[in-house]
Amino acid sequence: MRITRVVKNILSHYESDNPGTKANLARILMQGKLGGSGRLVILPVDQGFEHGPARSFASNPDAYDPHYHFQLAVDAGLSAYAAPLGMIEAGANSFAGAIPLILKVNSCNSLAPGIKDQALTGSVADALRLGCGAIGFTIYPGSDKAFSMMEEIKEMILEAKSYGLAVVVWSYPRGGDLTKAGETAVDVTAYAAHMAALLGAHIIKVKPPTDHIEQEEAKKVYEKQNIPVSTLAQRIEHVRQSSFDKKRIIVFSGGGAKGSDELKDEIRQIRDGGANGSIIGRNVFQRPRDEALALLQDIIQIYQGKQ
Repeated sequence: MRITRVVKNILSHYESDNPGTKANLARILMQGKLGGSGRLVILPVDQGFEHGPARSFASNPDAYDPHYHFQLAVDAGLSAYAAPLGMIEAGANSFAGAIPLILKVNSCNSLAPGIKDQALTGSVADALRLGCGAIGFTIYPGSDKAFSMMEEIKEMILEAKSYGLAVVVWSYPRGGDLTKAGETAVDVTAYAAHMAALLGAHIIKVKPPTDHIEQEEAKKVYEKQNIPVSTLAQRIEHVRQSSFDKKRIIVFSGGGAKGSDELKDEIRQIRDGGANGSIIGRNVFQRPRDEALALLQDIIQIYQGKQ
């Protein structure tokens, strides 16, 4: 595998990491149809844990099979596949080496909706055993459990990096005094991305931010400094700037169910804001396979500048 200049430049920003971690990051960045471009499209399938099997897979019953998701990610030419322990165990041998894997090591579930926390459901040892290149972990900035979640991931990041694994942090503000609108407010999303970078994440996942500003003290700064946030592309660029001045890989979620045209329009703005890419689950695997593959091809072409 010949590493492109773009990827070498991205890797140069991770100055403390060992060759093993950089090699695993390089595998993700060099994989698939966007390989070498600095852009990523990742398939995450943790929604069964989060929302339950019927809500996740009944609209496309083939998706009940863990192998379906591995094959979809491979056939679409994606950058990586992320899932909880059992999903990866169910296909790890059949798809060994076919695509970089990210083990999602914590999860919540909709049977405990009032608890803004996640249980540890996997480990660094599991990731190594299954041939994963990275672990993924969710934090909830703003929740009553935020500090304990940060302490958990701090320990796991240290362990993962010591074994040469990369770390992906899902940084999703919620709970505490945050309003529903505040969960995706531009100031809060930028803050959440910055927290993930400060914790040592290699890849940061956040939701596309709205133009709402949640914090009164932050609003004063945004207005005084005239920070542009009127378009999604401007907000994406601001979140990237908040991620160590664009020196950390940042990808944006696909969010709830959307029509294809709406999703593609959103991704064009994410691209125009300079993001590294998208991590899209439900908007892909809840569609029939042929439709999902066509949509993923369009998304890849958007990041290639062809649409």
